[in-house]
Amino acid sequence: MRAAVLGRPVAHSLSPVLHRAAYAALGLTHWTYDALDIGAEDLPVLLAGLGEEWRGFSVTMPCKQAAVAVAAEVQPLPRLLGAANTLVRTEGGWRAENTDVAGIGMALQLAGVEEVGRAAIIGAGGTAAAAAVALSSLGAEHVDVVVRDPARAREAVRILETLGVTATITPLHRAGLDGPLVVSTVPVDAQPALLSLPWRAEHTLLDVLYAPWPTVLAEHAAARGATVAGGLDVLFWQATVQVELITGHPAPIEAMRVALDAAVATR
Repeated sequence: MRAAVLGRPVAHSLSPVLHRAAYAALGLTHWTYDALDIGAEDLPVLLAGLGEEWRGFSVTMPCKQAAVAVAAEVQPLPRLLGAANTLVRTEGGWRAENTDVAGIGMALQLAGVEEVGRAAIIGAGGTAAAAAVALSSLGAEHVDVVVRDPARAREAVRILETLGVTATITPLHRAGLDGPLVVSTVPVDAQPALLSLPWRAEHTLLDVLYAPWPTVLAEHAAARGATVAGGLDVLFWQATVQVELITGHPAPIEAMRVALDAAVATR
């Protein structure tokens, strides 16, 4: 049986570390997991030419939207998001799933967030959309979507409102971070602009990045007493769900964590 992570670039991905460790711990000696560097336009052709031995894929950028378009079956969550990070082989074709929301939700819970009243999401890309669903699942009543360009926030706001969560689009230079929880989805090169925001000790920050770690934002918020969680937990927990979806076996949590920690320590 074969599985892989799809995306471009993909050489840096830690997904092979996690999935291979899981297969080894589960005794799935006939399973392999690779990294395939492909773009979104290549996905339909790739999937059409694969044999039955291919059982599933982890999907990263820029292929997440294409994964929804090419799937024969789309689960409600990737349909809402318009993006899938997992493809699973079924008798009827490929099924699109999204485990990013589960990863974000678990990372927040491990950081001590059991429920959410008001929160902020910084950024408005695909990860921000997944964060919006995760915040809704934790009971968020209002979310501030903090962006440089308000036009880019429409998709995150649409998702929040679909889930019954009120939302406000806030320009970055006016953000007050009034709620206790903040999820940052912005890339490393955009983080210096976030350092002037009013970070406080009562904040919990989830910075979805994991390399390099700690980020300048994570260090800055922690220096002001905030509780900080990172993207490595998001990566880990979404991968555990993927393993279960693709193999049909419960994920071996301890073996996967040991392998991930060892891989990160050598980078």
